Amino acid sequence: MNEAIQTIMTRRSVRKYFDQPIGEDQVQWMLRAAMNAPSAGNEQPWEFVVITDKDNLSKVPEFHPYSKMLLGATVAILVVADPTKVKYEEELQQLWIQDCSAATQNILLAAHSLGLGAVWLAVYPDPPRLNGMRKLFGIPEELVPFSIVSLGYPVELKQATDRFDNTRIHREIW
Repeated sequence: MNEAIQTIMTRRSVRKYFDQPIGEDQVQWMLRAAMNAPSAGNEQPWEFVVITDKDNLSKVPEFHPYSKMLLGATVAILVVADPTKVKYEEELQQLWIQDCSAATQNILLAAHSLGLGAVWLAVYPDPPRLNGMRKLFGIPEELVPFSIVSLGYPVELKQATDRFDNTRIHREIW
């Protein structure tokens, strides 16, 4: 099994971290990975907010009920969509959702490959989460806070689980 497949197969959501700083070079690699995600028409409709301030991280659970792990995170990366960058006709205007999903997944894979733990926290489409992120981090109204990735050095290493299920595969027709 090659290194890329190994990273994909062993990545797991990690919610508990050691109180150890993450280097700026590691943050840059995760952002580079995010920006190398595929996007419709290569529009790259994403922006990123790197958050290290513990006070700000501690405020997120006030409006995001599933984000308590941010209290122990060293860094978080907020993925923000810019829907105005999508150039397609109206019925395809929501492609930014797929693009930002790919960028978020790349952050998770890069974090794992760097020996970090991470978990994807959905922000979009929940109004209290969207409004809370906009207010807390000064996100302009025309942009969409999409997801936030909690990051840190993992307290525990989770075992890989093979989630392959042959019954979900259909060939040629359903």
